[in-house]
Amino acid sequence: MTKTFYSNGKLLMTGEYVVLDGAKAFALPTKMGQDLVVSETDAIGNIHWKSFDADQSIWFEGNLAMEAIVAKTFTDDKPSITKVLQNILFEAHQLNPTVLSNKGFSITTHLTFPRHWGLGTSSTLINNVATWFEINAFELLKNSFGGSGYDIANAQNNSPICFQIVAGKPTIELVHFNPEFKENLYFLYLNQKQDSKAAIAMYHEKQHDIHPNIAIINSITTEIKAGVNKERFQYLLEKHEALLSGILEMKTVKERFFNDFEGTIKSLGAWGGDFVLVVSETNPKSYFEEKGFTTLLPYHEMIL
Repeated sequence: MTKTFYSNGKLLMTGEYVVLDGAKAFALPTKMGQDLVVSETDAIGNIHWKSFDADQSIWFEGNLAMEAIVAKTFTDDKPSITKVLQNILFEAHQLNPTVLSNKGFSITTHLTFPRHWGLGTSSTLINNVATWFEINAFELLKNSFGGSGYDIANAQNNSPICFQIVAGKPTIELVHFNPEFKENLYFLYLNQKQDSKAAIAMYHEKQHDIHPNIAIINSITTEIKAGVNKERFQYLLEKHEALLSGILEMKTVKERFFNDFEGTIKSLGAWGGDFVLVVSETNPKSYFEEKGFTTLLPYHEMIL
């Protein structure tokens, strides 16, 4: 028997970092994502795992012993990716111990975006595993990787969302977002993948009292998801960038790389890598290419 599961990638428009402290975040699912194909085999007690990148190259292949997963006896001589997979499966097994019992599996995963883009290689995997195990994906995320869970919500929904943690629980509102100026929106890759765990740790180390700013972030998120004209949209994005710049004690991406750009640029998710949102009157492809940034996707190619 073979089962296939699929999850959407994600882009966080507002609320980066502060979503961890209860701020409202606005996020978009991407057209690209990752699948998980699970086939039962006769190799009882073994999982053969193979992961494909978007160009069909194999970026991981290995065997996982179920005995080690169930007992959490992970050895130090295994590659880090193996340890990550073992830990995710161990936590999934704790939530539903019937799935791995007396079985063998061949598993393949296929990304439809390049792995280094940071659109949710981990979150799509966790959501797919949770669907396979028939368990709560947010609980699996909490027990394995950690994080707010907005990316899990994007993985599960085919429309934009407003996401907020309320009393420790994720709340999700599906949002209709179809701006009349979407032909002016682009997503630019910054040529480096950001480590989300490290970025979150850095945010916590700042130890700022960010709660006075949460109301401002919430108002920005509420206004953007409700729909505004392009000028107001740009103003809200720039206000958001300035506020987070102060909280993180970091220059904005526009200040660092594109200070002469005539338009708006906003970080999406962890600052310093992955994709940023660009608002421009004209196609800015040549401007960014001259600066060495060649991956620019228009809104209609990126967003589901």
